[in-house]
Amino acid sequence: MKGFAIREQMNGVEEPPGKTWFWELEAGVILADRCVQCGTCVAVCPSNSIGVRDETGLPQLVKMCTGCSLCWDFCPRGGLRYEALWPPSTPSGDDDVPVVTRSDAADPYWKITGGPPGDGLGAVLERYAARAAKRLDGAQDGGVVTALLLAALGAGDIDGALVSRPSTDRDEPWKGVAHVATTPQEILESAGSFYNQTMALAELDLSAYELPPRPRLAVVGTPCEIQGIRAMQSRRWPTGAHRVDAVVLTIALLCTKSFDYEALTLRELHDKRGVDIERVGKVDVIHGRMIVEYRDGTVAVDEPIKDFHGAALKGCDECADFLGRGADISVGSVGSMAGWSSVLVRTEAGLAAFDRARGRLDVRDLDDPEALLKLDRLDKRVAERSLQRKLDPDAPLFIDYAEHLSAYAGTDRAPVVLDR
Repeated sequence: MKGFAIREQMNGVEEPPGKTWFWELEAGVILADRCVQCGTCVAVCPSNSIGVRDETGLPQLVKMCTGCSLCWDFCPRGGLRYEALWPPSTPSGDDDVPVVTRSDAADPYWKITGGPPGDGLGAVLERYAARAAKRLDGAQDGGVVTALLLAALGAGDIDGALVSRPSTDRDEPWKGVAHVATTPQEILESAGSFYNQTMALAELDLSAYELPPRPRLAVVGTPCEIQGIRAMQSRRWPTGAHRVDAVVLTIALLCTKSFDYEALTLRELHDKRGVDIERVGKVDVIHGRMIVEYRDGTVAVDEPIKDFHGAALKGCDECADFLGRGADISVGSVGSMAGWSSVLVRTEAGLAAFDRARGRLDVRDLDDPEALLKLDRLDKRVAERSLQRKLDPDAPLFIDYAEHLSAYAGTDRAPVVLDR
C-alpha cells in the first residue's frame, strides 16, 4: 500500500516510517468492493477511531486516524494471512482424512505467521453428525449451535454469546444484526440463519450490555469473523473498547458466500420477485436452490441459487476457508443428512463445549466427510480464480455452474451454508 495519495495530502510533512492509514484500507478494501463486513477493523483499532456507517453498514472513520496500521494488518482482505492461523493436520484413519490429536490456542500455529495451512478438514479432534434432541423453533437444520450455546450458558461457562438476531427496525425486515445474547430466551430468539453479514466484531464493545467485569463470551460467526478473532487473540496490542479478550469459545458456520442485505432481500426478493418480506418465515439454500417460505408454509421463491450471485459480497470470492479452520467448533449441514448438522470439534475448548451439550443432542458418525472435502476444494478453486482475475481482469471469475453444483452431489445442500 506504499505510495497511497495520503502521502501527497500531508502538505509536505515527512511521514514517520511504518504507517498505514485507514484511508488505505478504505481504498484497497472498502471502496474496492472487497469488504466482507466482518468488523475486524473496528474491533482492532486501539483508538476507537473506526465505526460503522449507518447508511451502508460499512466501516468508516469516526475520529482521527493515528496510522497504527492495525486495521490493515488484521483485515482478512487486507494484510492478514489468515491461512497462517490454521493449526496443522496429519493424515490418520482408514479414510485418510487429516486429523490431529490435540490443538489449542497455546499452539504456535495460532500465530499470525504460524505453521503451514491445514489440508483436508484441518485440525479435528472429533467429528459427528448431530441434531438437537428437542427440536427448537426457528432452528436451521440440526439446531446444534443453539443447543451448544444454551448448554454453555446454563453451565456458567459463558456469560453471553455474540450472535445474529432479527433487526427491530421495521424498515429492515429479515435482516440479521449483531447482538450479545445473555439469556436463554435471547439465544432461542437468535436461532435460524441470516444470509447477510453484520459487522459482528464491532459488537465486541460491550458497554451497552450488563455483563460481569471479566465477561466470557462465545462468538458464532462466519469463517472470516473467526479469522479476525484468532488473529487479534494471537497478536496482542493496546486494546480499545472492544473486548476481544472476553471470547472463550468460537463457533464457525460453514460458509462459501454471504450476501449484501439490500441487494438480496430488498432488490432481488422484494423488488424483482414481489416477496412480502414481513411475512417470510424461513430462508434456506438447498438442492442448489434459494427457498423462501412464508410463515404459513407457502413457498414464495424456489429458484437456482445462481440467479442470486449478483447479490453476493464480492470479497467472499477471495476466501478459501469454507470449513472455518480457526474455530473451536465448525458447524454446517454439508456432509450430513437433512435435519442434521456436521460438527467438527477442533480444539480442547470446543471439545469441552460439545461434551457439555451432549445431553441435548442426538449424535452419530459423520455421514459424508468427502462432501465437506469436495466443497472445500471447490472453495479454494474459486478463491484462486478470483486472484487470477485481479491479475488479469479478462480471466473468468466463476467456475462453470455445473462444476459448482457437482461438489454438492449427494449432500442435499447448496453453495451458501450458514447453519444455526
